[in-house]
Amino acid sequence: MRRAVVIGATGQIGRAAVGALARDGWEVTAASLGGGRDGTWPEEVRSARLDRADDAALAEVIGDGCDVLVDMVAYGAEHARQLAGLADRVGSAVVISSVSVYEDDKGRGFDTQSEPDGFPEYPVPIPESLRTVRPGDDTYSSRKAALEHELLAAADQLPTTLLRAGAIHGPYCRTPRELYVVKRNLDSRRRRILAFGGTSRFHPASVHNIAELIRLAAARPGPRVLNACDPEAPTVAEICAAIDAVMGVETESVLVDGPPPAPTVGDTPWTVPAPMVCDMSAAERELGYRPVVEYAESLPETVASIERQLAGRDWREAYPKMFQAYGDLFDYAAEDAWSAT
Repeated sequence: MRRAVVIGATGQIGRAAVGALARDGWEVTAASLGGGRDGTWPEEVRSARLDRADDAALAEVIGDGCDVLVDMVAYGAEHARQLAGLADRVGSAVVISSVSVYEDDKGRGFDTQSEPDGFPEYPVPIPESLRTVRPGDDTYSSRKAALEHELLAAADQLPTTLLRAGAIHGPYCRTPRELYVVKRNLDSRRRRILAFGGTSRFHPASVHNIAELIRLAAARPGPRVLNACDPEAPTVAEICAAIDAVMGVETESVLVDGPPPAPTVGDTPWTVPAPMVCDMSAAERELGYRPVVEYAESLPETVASIERQLAGRDWREAYPKMFQAYGDLFDYAAEDAWSAT
């Protein structure tokens, strides 16, 4: 039986990936810091505790070897070298990267968005051949680029599929962008302000579609880089309307031309001045990829997960990483003051 080891197995992508591999006939070892299990996994899935920083512990989890090592949490050149050092016991690897590694022809990317004229203008759709930021240790994007650079350089020893994920969504997410809409609806905020006319597009990526890509890549090892996104890239306005439909509420969207009119007004987790839409044809061509879920049909599961996490709690306590990443997403006083003017 083919053996798979999944690092970060109880994270949002890991849970779905372990299930997809196990149902496809793989013998799966699900490794995570807590060593927990998901209730949807088949009983034969083996769980293991793993501190990713402990090289000896990782080697012990792999044991005599595995056919594929799936890594949800690899980050930076050091993790790439750690994986490459296990090449004698690992047949191939599938590693999660990010679309944040891309930069436009003016050298602008995710890391420059806060700078004047720093918003990137990507080609639509973005091919995997688009250039990436310089590998380094300074930012999330540069560290993901360093991860890719090192693994591709070691492809002769460890053939690796790198999956550049978009705006990840699904249950168990610690930074769910959908929170922006769900909490407003729970708070009975029936007016929503959307910058750029609500037309911003930041390509979503369901954990279930990423898990399907992992399943396919595990069965067809090889050195490659692929985008990992949903079949469609809805606008912010379309996303909000879809979540409203799931929650059974009606809202009014106030569409603002141009950027957010105030620092905490009209800016959503999907708001970008130019579209971020990825080309998925390479995954279709190389792996025979077909998405298993569309964005709107995945939402009931996501919304229910957010509602459970919020129940009886302040949102900053329920989602501390969301607050760290985006600041105050629910400055209702600022929104009301702007609307009054």
